[in-house]
Amino acid sequence: MYAEAVNAAIRDVPDDMTVAIHTCRGNFKSTWLASGSYDYVAETVFSRLGVDAFFLEYDTDRAGGFEPLRYVPKGKDRRARAGELESPELEKKDDLKRRIDAAAKYVPLENLCLSPQCGFSSTHHGNKLTADDQWRKLGLVLEVSKERLG
Repeated sequence: MYAEAVNAAIRDVPDDMTVAIHTCRGNFKSTWLASGSYDYVAETVFSRLGVDAFFLEYDTDRAGGFEPLRYVPKGKDRRARAGELESPELEKKDDLKRRIDAAAKYVPLENLCLSPQCGFSSTHHGNKLTADDQWRKLGLVLEVSKERLG
């Protein structure tokens, strides 16, 4: 039903419009709402949704492994958010690169992206981050993306 509703909502978009969908697990004042692997929805969501790209949250272990990405059809972007953005701590570049490599076992590297989550928050309340923390994290995303994703 979910796939049919999304597909109906985007049925008449122009051919030159890129449609992406984000699976949000919650991001409110540095807390979260949902956890669990994408396994139980992967085949349906990835094979039946008529979107061009998926923005997935893979920033913590609570998202499970990258195995569900095997259901994403060829040619779709997978923007796997591998950086943790709810705390001010900066991730280690090597950790992010390892996660990109792990996702690349299931999808081509050229179809992976590293991006921040929900504009750093799902609501106007924000997270326990300063503007400087956010700029540092964006800088890290850019640096790792250039080094690992080209």
